[in-house]
Amino acid sequence: MSDSTQTSTGWMSTEEIESVRGRVPLVYIDAVPVRVDGRGRVTQVGLLLTARPDGSISRAVVSGRVLHGERIRDALLRHLEKDLGPLALPQVPVSPAPFTVVEYFPDATVSGFHDPRHHAVSLAFVVPIDGDCQPTKTALDLIWLTPAEAVRPEATGEMTGGQDRLVRLALAHCGCLP
Repeated sequence: MSDSTQTSTGWMSTEEIESVRGRVPLVYIDAVPVRVDGRGRVTQVGLLLTARPDGSISRAVVSGRVLHGERIRDALLRHLEKDLGPLALPQVPVSPAPFTVVEYFPDATVSGFHDPRHHAVSLAFVVPIDGDCQPTKTALDLIWLTPAEAVRPEATGEMTGGQDRLVRLALAHCGCLP
């Protein structure tokens, strides 16, 4: 296949992605990693310590862009492995369905979800994790909190960009928002 017809890479140069970010919303995934008990009840929520687009350090869920030609399930698995490590063993269904759709805007007042770089539409999932997690790549640390701990001011105060709201939505969806 010639280079002029190759469309399967999905990667853009820094200049190309900046140009696109200024013109169209990008598709992202957000994955709230959870531990569940034998009855399927959420017992813990995983929060990463990451460098945010604005340069701050904060707690966040797994998040990332869906590449051109990439299935949503594959994007979920790729970002979960990238942030939680190859032994995390995420339990992603064959045909995942988001529990909500989040819109991130450069203007934090539009939706309460903020990304200074662009407008992004993110499909949000709750993903049970069965394996051993070792933060990798851009993740600096990972903590596991009970649902009650995850919504306390000590934890939510470490989250920016609406991540605290996303965690609350995920816990409410799972029926375990304290």
